[in-house]
Amino acid sequence: MNIDEKLDFLQDSAMEEARAKANKIIMQHEEALQSVLSKHEQEAKKQMDTRLKAERVTSKQQLNMASSKAQLELKRTLGKTKTRLKKELFDEVRELLNDYMKTPEYEELLVSYVKRAAMYAKGEEMTIYINASDKDKKEKLEQKTGMSLTISEEDFIGGVRSVIKTRNILIDHAFKDALDREYHNINIGGGTGIE
Repeated sequence: MNIDEKLDFLQDSAMEEARAKANKIIMQHEEALQSVLSKHEQEAKKQMDTRLKAERVTSKQQLNMASSKAQLELKRTLGKTKTRLKKELFDEVRELLNDYMKTPEYEELLVSYVKRAAMYAKGEEMTIYINASDKDKKEKLEQKTGMSLTISEEDFIGGVRSVIKTRNILIDHAFKDALDREYHNINIGGGTGIE
């Protein structure tokens, strides 16, 4: 082997060894980069999962808030509607009551109230009040019942109120109290599940 051949051989051997070392360094670097990439992917996935969970919680909270707001608005609207309907209903009831108070049946009802109060009093002194709107019926009612009636200063719409002072008893057949009681006790659209 001559010098040129020896030099070529030496050069080839050195190049082969350098390539092997370079390949080894590249592989080590590639493995390190692959490890960094894997860790980065895992960290990114964790951050993405955390962010998704936070977004779900935020979305759920916003949905709950919107739902609560809608329910509250619905309750307000329902309440206003119920109040309006209740008022309209009782306005109509008052009109019907006013019409009824012009009938002979109403006069008979007053007579029965007065007679029942007199029977309950069993001869004790009592004051029987009729509403000022019924003053035109006073004389006729007194003739039919044999009782003295007093026109009330307080407007109780219609009906009769009787007071037995000795026993501190009020017999109340006034329409105003009955209407007020019904107005407060009525539940329009009750069973909807929304209060």
